[in-house]
Amino acid sequence: MDTGSIAWGITATALVLLMTPGVAFFYGGLVKAKSVISMMMMSFGALGLITVLWILYGFNMSAVASPTDFAGNPFADFGLTALAQGEDANTNLLGATYGATFAIITIALISGAIADRAKFGSWMLFAGIFATIGYFPIAAWVWGGGWIMNLGTTLFGEESGIAVIDYAGGTAVHINAGAAALALALVLGKRVGFQKGIQKPHNVPLTLLGASILWFGWFGFNAGAEWLNGLANTGLIVINTLGATAAAIIGWLIIEKLKDGKATSVGAASGAVAGLVAITPACANLTPGWALLLGVVTGAVCALAVELKFKLGFDDSLDVVGIHLVGGLVGTVYLGFFATGTGLFLGGGFEQLAVQVIAAAAVLVYAFLVAGIIGFAIQKTLGFRVRNEDEIAGVDTSVHGEEGYALEVV
Repeated sequence: MDTGSIAWGITATALVLLMTPGVAFFYGGLVKAKSVISMMMMSFGALGLITVLWILYGFNMSAVASPTDFAGNPFADFGLTALAQGEDANTNLLGATYGATFAIITIALISGAIADRAKFGSWMLFAGIFATIGYFPIAAWVWGGGWIMNLGTTLFGEESGIAVIDYAGGTAVHINAGAAALALALVLGKRVGFQKGIQKPHNVPLTLLGASILWFGWFGFNAGAEWLNGLANTGLIVINTLGATAAAIIGWLIIEKLKDGKATSVGAASGAVAGLVAITPACANLTPGWALLLGVVTGAVCALAVELKFKLGFDDSLDVVGIHLVGGLVGTVYLGFFATGTGLFLGGGFEQLAVQVIAAAAVLVYAFLVAGIIGFAIQKTLGFRVRNEDEIAGVDTSVHGEEGYALEVV
């Protein structure tokens, strides 16, 4: 592979890795001041643990020999020894590193649903188990030769040309993380005094910084894999990543203004993230105009969806469900209607829509059940939730022995 493509592969990997600290800043600003260390540490803990597991066996599990396989053999190349000694080690190891960054951020995203009330050790245990039986197999289904990757051929035959479209992770990352987040929110229950407006973001500039880092890194997230495809669709992916995200800000702020009378900076940041989520599966298969429409629709829908936790009574602290699950569903299903050449309204039939819906629903149900079972088991054995008095006081001191802000005058 030419040196330019390899250089872009390294750059894209670094961009996606930066997204997890971006998540930490985004989430950290949204919680109360006495929980910011705990919130950010869940992202950094995931970064450390999932990287190690991916190198040891996760990468092996993320590809299968047959569409009927659940996941790859975790011990096929334990520690990537054979890959490092193979003929194409240079590019293969870079590809493995790029894949690791997706696994890391998927797990980190889940943590936003349990802000202010989770034990760090229990979170790390959950992260490791869910990555192993949640993310790694789903990555194999979607991108590694598994049943979702072959769903179109299975249902409609190879001559149909139909395949599930998930370029960068609408199902494997966002629906997966959002469904897992919903399950954990239900397992851990509501925060003390949970009601609308009781807890406000303690540091809005920190949240805006996190959203900015995420948007910056997302160009590697969406366009990164193009280093393996000769950079053929890079321009389309880049303009769609910019356009859909910008349009989603507009969509969110319009709904916020109509609903609450004010357009807020947190709303703008949340709208940007919602747009990034929705364009993730669709970035290479929409023309820019349809990407703008996707952004506006997603921003508006997610701005409404974040209110569901108050109506339905589940405490998704930082709106992982409303943004990532709902945004991922919108972006994935939207392709069934507007994907270039195969969407229902752009020259195709119902086939594309069918495979998009099946893939989205399957990942949602599987991730929800797996996360719920793991979380419930941890809660009933080791305990997942901190004591109420620690939650009220702030979990930074009780869990980590640190404070986010040293305000005392020395």
